[in-house]
Amino acid sequence: MSMQAIQAASEPDIVIDVEGLTKSFGGPPVVKNLTMRVHKGLIYGFLGPNGSGKTTTLRMLCGLLTPDSGHGTCLGYDIRTQTADIKRHVGYMTQRFSLYQDLSIRENLEFVARIYNLENPRRAAQNAIARLGLENRADQLAGALSGGWKQRLSLGACILPAPELLLLDEPTAGVDPKARRDFWDEIHKLAHEGMTVLVSTHYMDEAERCHEIAYIAYGELLTHGTVEQVVADAHLSTYNVTGPDLADLADRLKTLDGVDMVAPFGVELHVSGRDGEKLDAATAALRAQGPQIWTRGEPTLEDVFIDLMSRTKDNYA
Repeated sequence: MSMQAIQAASEPDIVIDVEGLTKSFGGPPVVKNLTMRVHKGLIYGFLGPNGSGKTTTLRMLCGLLTPDSGHGTCLGYDIRTQTADIKRHVGYMTQRFSLYQDLSIRENLEFVARIYNLENPRRAAQNAIARLGLENRADQLAGALSGGWKQRLSLGACILPAPELLLLDEPTAGVDPKARRDFWDEIHKLAHEGMTVLVSTHYMDEAERCHEIAYIAYGELLTHGTVEQVVADAHLSTYNVTGPDLADLADRLKTLDGVDMVAPFGVELHVSGRDGEKLDAATAALRAQGPQIWTRGEPTLEDVFIDLMSRTKDNYA
């Protein structure tokens, strides 16, 4: 066993411990010098724009991709030399539905159970069907399911062998709000039972349901921690602006030094700056003359997300 694996084994609450991961596919790095540590039983959220390296990171962690440089462990196993061991203990739900369209829910789950050599495949499949509320659809063909039901089936297949770590790559894209909420309720139950979950998402309400989050932009990890820590570390001062002509106001604000982020949220604007004094000075005249109403606000996770996006550049641009 490698020294890294020995160290991780001595800290049983550390599920992922990697340092300096870098990966490219013939061009600029898709992941660049990424270091992270994840504790057991956490729901850890990956945020970032499309092409930012989230999927590549997940695949390196579970042994599907070998990093160009960097090292570390997943579940105590070396991510370079012990990938077969990692794969036996990880459930990975990809962005694209990957089960058999022409098999029923029950047949798909029984097939997966046999692949993993579970002792009683029929019983294992039935338990997953019951847990995820699929009883009424158990004999329906997977190809005829809606997005939300396919999502439940995929999750059922992932958790059949009782993995210690669950990797979810944008699992709720394209499903309705109730299906998303039901899915997340199940994820929290799994975490409560001791499973560690890494999930990539673009939905701010989902990110706020994670115990910790990490923001990755074009291969680099820019910030991580609890939602509260990430928002506080952004040091954004924010105004909420209501009233007439907000579109014209937004265009004016974007030209002002000291205004770093302007974003419409429903019937108001969020106006933020990384330097509170510069923001106040830049907006003083507009706040005094109206006709809009300016009130102090607290920055949201979405404000931070937009601000981070504005500060990063696509490594292929």
